[in-house]
Amino acid sequence: MSMSKQRFPTEDQNESRSDTTVSRRSLLAAGAAAGIAGLAGCSGALGSGQSGQDGQDQAGVAGETLTLTTTTSTYDTGLLDAIHPSFEEMYGVTVDAVAQGTGAALESARNGDADVVVVHARSLEDEFMRNGYGINRRDLMFNDFVIVGPEADPAGIEGASSATDALATIADAQAPFVSRGDNSGTHTKELVLWEEAGTQPGGDWYQETGTGMGEALNIANQQGAYTLSDRGTFISQRAEIDLTILVQGPIEGGPEILANPYGVMAVNPGVHDNANYDLAMAYIGWITSPGAQDAIADYQMNGEQLFFPEAVSEKPDFQQYVPEGWQPDSASE
Repeated sequence: MSMSKQRFPTEDQNESRSDTTVSRRSLLAAGAAAGIAGLAGCSGALGSGQSGQDGQDQAGVAGETLTLTTTTSTYDTGLLDAIHPSFEEMYGVTVDAVAQGTGAALESARNGDADVVVVHARSLEDEFMRNGYGINRRDLMFNDFVIVGPEADPAGIEGASSATDALATIADAQAPFVSRGDNSGTHTKELVLWEEAGTQPGGDWYQETGTGMGEALNIANQQGAYTLSDRGTFISQRAEIDLTILVQGPIEGGPEILANPYGVMAVNPGVHDNANYDLAMAYIGWITSPGAQDAIADYQMNGEQLFFPEAVSEKPDFQQYVPEGWQPDSASE
């Protein structure tokens, strides 16, 4: 499957762990904090092959642990396992990646149980930033959502050019539909689609599972049901299930409303002074560097690319740094 690295527009879209489970550092002095912020800006060079010892010397974080709360899609697809060893070796650190739905990942960070987050629901990210919990957000990568279901397609939605029309058709037919129902990025997108379709889902045909994407796909497969999935997780599980893509997202020419952008943010050390801000900024600088972005692009499952980098661009979107609609004078309101 050939997919160009085009950029899709963004849309308004576990328990707490004891501090003893992760190494926390006190904040550096102001000058050192400024230095690490500078490191994030120049870590493209580090990502391109600077030695691990050099990275550790510059960052001063060797031996520490970074707690990352992230979505099930980035974790279950194996992407993080594939790319994190490079960061860990470079800085001499450990990344503790905790897979949750986007809502739960942000809630963990809101409670001070994370240093950095990688999620995919811009409306929830914007709320997190507006409330002061997240800072230094960057666009990271994207894939898209797809509507999948049994090959027999009892509702007849295959090839629909409108995702909302497809969901309305499923509802009218009362065909089985599995929802994650977990306030994840995928669930948030699903709710947007139902609203745009003018449909309130419910009844025996609609099942909320409260599970991650992989388990939701398994349940849909067992029940011969439709579901909304991110393309990456579906590709990673396609060989084990009998579901098929019936409505494509924009990567394959489908509607733009199914675009699925991911962002990365540091937890604000002004709110949580146990946040490992220096290591979080080193991570953000590394994962948005050309080297790590190339590693994201090169990661495949069953011969298909799962994620498309968008942190490196000749024409960066500066709206990525602030909540949508934010204006300079809004900070004083």
